[in-house]
Amino acid sequence: MPNPVVAIVGRPNVGKSTIFNRLAGERISIVDDVSGVTRDRIYAKGEWLGKTFNIIDTGGIDITDEPFMSQIKLQAQVAIEEADVIIFLTCVREGVTDADENVARILYQSDKPVILAVNKVDNPEMRAEIFDFYSLGLGEPYPVSGSHGLGLGDLLDAVVANFPSEEENAEEEGIINFSFIGRPNVGKSSLVNAILGEERVIVSNIAGTTRDAIDTMFVDDEGAKFRMIDTAGIRKKGKVYESTEKYSVMRAIRAIERSDIVMVVLNAEEGIQEQDKKVAGYAHEAGKGIIILVNKWDTLEKDNHTMKEFEDKIRKEFQYLSYAPIMYVSAITKQRLSNIPAKIKEISENQNRRISSSLLNDVLMDAVAHNPTPSDKGRRLKIYYMTQVAVKPPTFVVFVNDPELLHFSYERFLENRIRDSFDFEGTPFHLIARQKK
Repeated sequence: MPNPVVAIVGRPNVGKSTIFNRLAGERISIVDDVSGVTRDRIYAKGEWLGKTFNIIDTGGIDITDEPFMSQIKLQAQVAIEEADVIIFLTCVREGVTDADENVARILYQSDKPVILAVNKVDNPEMRAEIFDFYSLGLGEPYPVSGSHGLGLGDLLDAVVANFPSEEENAEEEGIINFSFIGRPNVGKSSLVNAILGEERVIVSNIAGTTRDAIDTMFVDDEGAKFRMIDTAGIRKKGKVYESTEKYSVMRAIRAIERSDIVMVVLNAEEGIQEQDKKVAGYAHEAGKGIIILVNKWDTLEKDNHTMKEFEDKIRKEFQYLSYAPIMYVSAITKQRLSNIPAKIKEISENQNRRISSSLLNDVLMDAVAHNPTPSDKGRRLKIYYMTQVAVKPPTFVVFVNDPELLHFSYERFLENRIRDSFDFEGTPFHLIARQKK
């Protein structure tokens, strides 16, 4: 089940980044008393009462050269579309402002749960001042202090209570969920339309499980079922916001959460951009299967070395995606598009592959024989055995005498030996060191 999304919305300088850092449990956002200092859209995971969720600090979502209120309005609209729960943050010091009332009007019209929080209530004497915020018409205001961490437990209780139920988010068994992510204008919409034209059997258009997106289901010639998850390029509705880089990243995160396999789309004409690496990193960290699609391949003038040179660039810029296959496609000419469903199925099988402990330990013993374990300050790493404990992504636990002795370089060596022995193309996997009792 995808993690619920919590967006923090409010006018500048009410402390969104400070509250974000508190909920995320670490200092991630830039915090400054100058309004508008949050330049980048920030995304992190939080946890409360055993529930994991994604938090988005919308402070950086703005359109330059637009009026001040348009920026705030855009943030609210982004939150309405993409979040499961919205924290509307205000500030006790300025009281209820015109900007607060404008945001409240926008949020009031949404069908998303809105939790009203009043920040900078730094001492009990200030709590009496929160009653003015009832005038916003969004229910009970929760007094909080981002700088002192006060009141966040009550706020999180209210947030978690409004998460979608597990039944509402449940996905059907046997369906492979995939999505296209990437910068605006890399050709995501064209790829979607071309694939649906290629795969003639469209089963149904069904409403997204947690918002009003449209997911498209289809089956291939062998009867395999796929769900193509809505991304920034599919819905016309969101196109007006596509010019904001941070908005497209936000929507990509949403698609990643609901996907089994993510296709990172690059534009062959423009090459690799910084945002390409950013959104691909989210998919990798989420443990999703990944295919790198180089679109608009037909537009390049090519010789015998073009594909190899492009692949070398990709492998250099995306070193952490060494396991991801690269496909060179064209939405216009439909070059190699018919190969995509088959590759998705292969990666789905690899994501769900289980290796017996006996086979794993044969590979482990062979690896240690070829490259003995390292030592540190007179203590040598001892590896006892390994077992697989999970799939999607495949997760292995290796039992050792001291996990601190398993250095990153030797861990990478073991990962490479596992990949050499078993087919895990397209999927990351986790290797966890545990001390043998």
